[in-house]
Amino acid sequence: QVQLVESGGGLVQAGGSLRLSCAASGRTFSNYVMGWFRQAPGKEREFVAAITRSGGNTDYAESVKGRFTISRDNAKNTVYLQMISLKPDDTAVYYCAADGSSIVRRGMSFYDYWGQGTQVTVSS
Repeated sequence: QVQLVESGGGLVQAGGSLRLSCAASGRTFSNYVMGWFRQAPGKEREFVAAITRSGGNTDYAESVKGRFTISRDNAKNTVYLQMISLKPDDTAVYYCAADGSSIVRRGMSFYDYWGQGTQVTVSS
């Protein structure tokens, strides 16, 4: 069983930046595609970004492309989401998740393990 713990959320002003971290424990971290999802109040959980096992390929939702960067450090069992130029529409609970696939997938159902989420609030 993989355990995931997010951190780094908080309150920032529009245009600001924030880096989220997700620390993993359990089965070999490097065998998982890691993804970030977010859920705003009243909205469905949506895909944000994902990264392949060795970090060689990434995928981003159009709404965050060019502003967010996903990365991973397999030696530390940690995945990151660097967020810049934050907008109020980025306000959501952000979750990290692990997918046993060798390719990035956007569907929630493909991810077997989830963190508890961390709140990101972007003010105007």
